[in-house]
Amino acid sequence: MKTIPLIAWFRRAAIALAAVLCAASPAWADKYASIVIDMETGQVLHDRAADEARHPASLTKVMTLYMVFDAIESGKLKLSDRLTVSKAASRAQPSKLGLKAGSTIKVEDAIRALVTKSANDVAIVIAEKLGGGSEAKFVTKMNAKAKELGMDATTFRNASGLPDKKQITTARDMAKLAEAVYMDHKDRYNYFSLSSFTWGKRKYMNHNELLRKVDGVDGIKTGFTNASGYNLMASAERGGRRVIAIMLGGKTGKSRDAHVRDLIEAAFLEIGGGVVSDDDLRTQIAFGERGNVSADDLALAQLRRLQEPDAALVASLDNDAFADAIGTTEEGEESLLEEVSEGDGEGHDPIGDLIEASPAPAPAPTAELSATPVATPITTVAAEDAILVTSEAPSGAPAQALDLLDQPTAP
Repeated sequence: MKTIPLIAWFRRAAIALAAVLCAASPAWADKYASIVIDMETGQVLHDRAADEARHPASLTKVMTLYMVFDAIESGKLKLSDRLTVSKAASRAQPSKLGLKAGSTIKVEDAIRALVTKSANDVAIVIAEKLGGGSEAKFVTKMNAKAKELGMDATTFRNASGLPDKKQITTARDMAKLAEAVYMDHKDRYNYFSLSSFTWGKRKYMNHNELLRKVDGVDGIKTGFTNASGYNLMASAERGGRRVIAIMLGGKTGKSRDAHVRDLIEAAFLEIGGGVVSDDDLRTQIAFGERGNVSADDLALAQLRRLQEPDAALVASLDNDAFADAIGTTEEGEESLLEEVSEGDGEGHDPIGDLIEASPAPAPAPTAELSATPVATPITTVAAEDAILVTSEAPSGAPAQALDLLDQPTAP
């Protein structure tokens, strides 16, 4: 009987697990939504499934911070005030600072912790302070503010973004929130550009990688839960023009970041009225008749990518990096078994749950993509130049767009 070396057995098991994970990947397409807006004109440069219900995850904390800034402006809070940590807050699920019940944290440190670490315990501390000791009362105020801002499709259920089936939003509503934070609290918007936050002996880096990688990006927030996928609310300014880009439901943090970067670059090319070579993107992207790779094309490519095996994950099995592939989160700190960022707060084992719930590996997807959300045209272009995705996708995705999204992201 042939004996299989332990490392070979492990790799075979890892490949089998990867196949199961990849087989379930089409479900991520149902979570995808995006929108890009030119803040100066209010023009929607791109939107896809922007009004479909999605889970906000830690983008919820942007509303929590909006409420904090309101309270500071009205004099109800000061940056130097100290907030007391309750038992409920100390028991929050990761991501968290690990605050002890009875301890305190300054308002300004709380802001920094929410922006960078996305600390759920801190979100509860703030909610209880502004809600008169009750997070539920604070949530009522959050929903009232959401309606005031025109976020009619959003319902908040907590201050952190921890999973709740009834906590829903849309990409369009998240864009309204991003715009409101910038316009109503411009003097405090710079908190969202913090690169790091030090608490005790630990230094936490901002989860928003685009701050360090994309010209003009100065905020604002990432998010992740199993139900939401990888979310990103980003804003960038170049030459006095600002755009807001929202993406919900990414399959991985890296693919989400790359996609939002592409949408931002395409937006500024559209605003500037020309095509500019960008070595980092390794290609040129533009809208409509100025090129054959538009934001809509990129969104389609992203949807197709969500239905394909994660080549990077499979490749990692050949260099003993499998443990890193399944155990490192978007934040790069918490274990996936802790339901990172934002986790589900119910002690689930996401890998185990996924294996149990996943069907047998499916055959490779065909070129036709079913149930693709209806797209909104970005510009009026000649029929031969426009690539408009309707409920039935074209037989093939733009090769250039696929190549673009397949480019590796810098570590």
